[in-house]
Amino acid sequence: MAKAAYKTKQMTELLAFLQSVQGSHVTVNDICDYFQKKGIAVGTTTIYRHLEKMVREGIVAKYVVDGTSSACFEYIGSHEREKQVSCYHCKCKQCGRLIHLQCSEVESLKQHMMEHHSFELDSLRTVFYGLCSECRKKQN
Repeated sequence: MAKAAYKTKQMTELLAFLQSVQGSHVTVNDICDYFQKKGIAVGTTTIYRHLEKMVREGIVAKYVVDGTSSACFEYIGSHEREKQVSCYHCKCKQCGRLIHLQCSEVESLKQHMMEHHSFELDSLRTVFYGLCSECRKKQN
């Protein structure tokens, strides 16, 4: 009986939304906004519960950058995690903006760190801190 609870209209709609933005990272707030615009009543706790279930099943990746940013979620389907492109993060130290970075140059750094320093970077938790383009413009 417990499995039937996960086949609700909200779960189906959540999965459809995540599939429609595949390759993008979304927060629970983004998902809540989506449901609100569609006129579908769903609680934040329900969204978290469904997302965590999908993370456990391996169809959604969860990114937690630091203690001050919201977790981000990305639909990855049933593909194995190793086959996914690694995603790193850049965080603006002035405005807090989070930029998702998928870059072959950073992958080269990851490979270098492993080969020359015996250190494996965790793409889910690696964060580069600096200033975003908007904050740099404001400084000039």
